[in-house]
Amino acid sequence: MGIQESKKFLALFCMLGFIIGIIYANLMSKDYIAAMGIFNEFFLSQYSQAEIDMAEYLWYVVRIRVMPAVLIAALGCTRLRKGVVALFLIWTGFCGGMIMTAAVLKMGLKGLVLCLIALIPHLIFYTAGYLILLWYLFTYPESRWNLSKMISMGLFIIVGILLECYVNPIIMELFIKTL
Repeated sequence: MGIQESKKFLALFCMLGFIIGIIYANLMSKDYIAAMGIFNEFFLSQYSQAEIDMAEYLWYVVRIRVMPAVLIAALGCTRLRKGVVALFLIWTGFCGGMIMTAAVLKMGLKGLVLCLIALIPHLIFYTAGYLILLWYLFTYPESRWNLSKMISMGLFIIVGILLECYVNPIIMELFIKTL
């Protein structure tokens, strides 16, 4: 499989999950979305006033961002590597589609903007870090794991974690104040 075909497959898996997430949110779980509290104005005002224990929050973010990478890498060492990549991208797309749809259903355009701001700027670094791993697993054995991939992936994930913990809460608080 060529590089262009591999890129198309990775994008296809993610978009397939995104579309399934949108359909699921619109058809299957409207009642659940209506009851969701995360897009509730009261919840958002509480979020902006909450004090965050940064050490605890940092440890939480490290666990939820690094553990999937470790799990993907471990499962990627099996014959299931391409399936693992496909399932991860479909699941990620599904979650994104469902959350974006829920935001739009609950808050309209403000909800969509809220979701996008909630992902800035750390998602760029997480995406780059995870794509290094996913690309390697999907194109193995043509692609080889090496020290530069390991360091690049690690740095991207670390920068993403630091941005999520220290920059994103400030951006979110500023945006929530405008609501």
